[in-house]
Amino acid sequence: VYGNMARHNTGGILIFDLPNLPQQGGHDIRVFDNDSVDNDTPNFAPEGNIVGGVPMGTGIMVMANRNVHIFGNRLANNGTVHVIVAAYPNDYDDDNYMFVPRGVYIHGNTYGEGGTAPDNEMGELIAERTGTPVPDIVWDGVTRIPEWLTWVAAENRLYIDEAEDTTFANAKMISHMLLPWSVSPDRDISNYAGSLPEPAPVELPQDAEG
Repeated sequence: VYGNMARHNTGGILIFDLPNLPQQGGHDIRVFDNDSVDNDTPNFAPEGNIVGGVPMGTGIMVMANRNVHIFGNRLANNGTVHVIVAAYPNDYDDDNYMFVPRGVYIHGNTYGEGGTAPDNEMGELIAERTGTPVPDIVWDGVTRIPEWLTWVAAENRLYIDEAEDTTFANAKMISHMLLPWSVSPDRDISNYAGSLPEPAPVELPQDAEG
């Protein structure tokens, strides 16, 4: 996903899988050199549609994909959040579906103003946990129970390498649900230092030489 201008949408760029579909297991995604700005169109999806839950003013959303690299993008004037990494929020009955994102590396992006007008139920929940303006990057902190009780394998973790003034919050939603009176978001971006090997670029047959 590269070289796009995503402007005046509800959400600029969405990277996600959904349950009960024949094609699942998205992985090795490169999201780079895009502009996701001024996303300010109210969500007009029909009631009950899963994308109807995307807050107006979302720059980039990652949900239920693996090995996603977000780099070299420019984000500004997104009212809810510039980048959000989140689990699929609804119940489902698909045993093959992996509802959490795994192995996300966010680096080298630029962030302008944003997060000042969180939209809908999701946006309000984010703002309740992180404050307003919402940080540039938000992770809901949701993992599967085995990973939560131990620790996520290195290739499944969230890594961030951004400029010093980039704001971040791990909302720690699981811990908050269990101990709502005692758990604060993790805002220390240095806890997520590190990197992942970048996936190889996609090569289309029509672009091959010879």
